Amino acid sequence: MTNIVGTRAVFGVIVPSTNTVVEHDYWRAALPGISFRAGSMYIPNPAMGDDDDFGNLLGQIRASLDTAVRDVLTAEPDRMVMGMSAETFWGGVAGNADFERRLRTRTGLPVTTGASSCRAALHALGCRRISVFSPYQPVADREVGRFFTEAGFDVAAITGLRCPTATDIAKVAPDRLRTVVAELDRPDVDAVVQVGTNLSFVGLADELEAQLGKPVIAINAATLWHALRAHGFGDQVAGFGTLLRAH
Repeated sequence: MTNIVGTRAVFGVIVPSTNTVVEHDYWRAALPGISFRAGSMYIPNPAMGDDDDFGNLLGQIRASLDTAVRDVLTAEPDRMVMGMSAETFWGGVAGNADFERRLRTRTGLPVTTGASSCRAALHALGCRRISVFSPYQPVADREVGRFFTEAGFDVAAITGLRCPTATDIAKVAPDRLRTVVAELDRPDVDAVVQVGTNLSFVGLADELEAQLGKPVIAINAATLWHALRAHGFGDQVAGFGTLLRAH
């Protein structure tokens, strides 16, 4: 037993201070015996209206990551989960591997990141040709595309919503997301992937999968799935897409 509420595991979750969606999505799964302890990366300037702004946002994340990790470690978690995604795609496959290595060294814990979770999810679902969308600017979408390409996937298209601030990501309406997915869905595409953890998409992804007849992967569902499976837990969760329901 880890503790009374986390009888099976406590997952440390690192999120930007602007993020209001990750914790909501994880707790919504109502996993018995799994507890989450979040640590915030302080974002004093959430602007991300162009490539330069986005680079500045990443700088803020990098500057505050270690403090957020330090705070979470005081809760004695069993695994670290990165509840932010852009940084985990940066630098392609090698950049993601280096990020995970540094975090494992810093914490002494197993690590789940958005990039690795999406890669593992696509392999589990047998998907190769994908379309992707994000709330990002082009500079970040290029890194996302680079990661997936280097990981062996055929990226048919990437759409960035170009949200003006990090907090605006959580304000994107479901109808806008439905339109984006419809534009990205093609007969030759095996799956549609969403990145950007403050984008509220888990429930809608499950709905769209049923309509399209193919996987629609929400990154928060992918990271939760990866954390559970890598930790040896086989919980199946309804409402989070086929990944958590059947794999």
